[in-house]
Amino acid sequence: MDWVFLIIAGVFEVIWATGLKYTEGFTRLWPSVGTLAAMAVSIVLLAQALKSIPVGTGYAIWTGIGAAGTAVMGILLFGESRHVMRLFCIGLIVAGIVGLKFSSEP
Repeated sequence: MDWVFLIIAGVFEVIWATGLKYTEGFTRLWPSVGTLAAMAVSIVLLAQALKSIPVGTGYAIWTGIGAAGTAVMGILLFGESRHVMRLFCIGLIVAGIVGLKFSSEP
């Protein structure tokens, strides 16, 4: 169950990181409230997951999901570059996440 918490925490990291763009420096109320709520959910779920997942593995996977997911959201929502090298590097992050999951202790 802790791996599920970790994945959901990573998804909420993508939500809050993407939400930062919509807050316009925390000057817009509702995007700011949503972003702060997503931050709280992400941290609470990460803390729950780290009860049984090694901290180095858990944190690396959490940030990897956040980094790759936010880069993809930037492409989809904000028209950021879809350059082949950029997509390849996002793929490397995903490969690292998968590698950490399968090489961690059961």
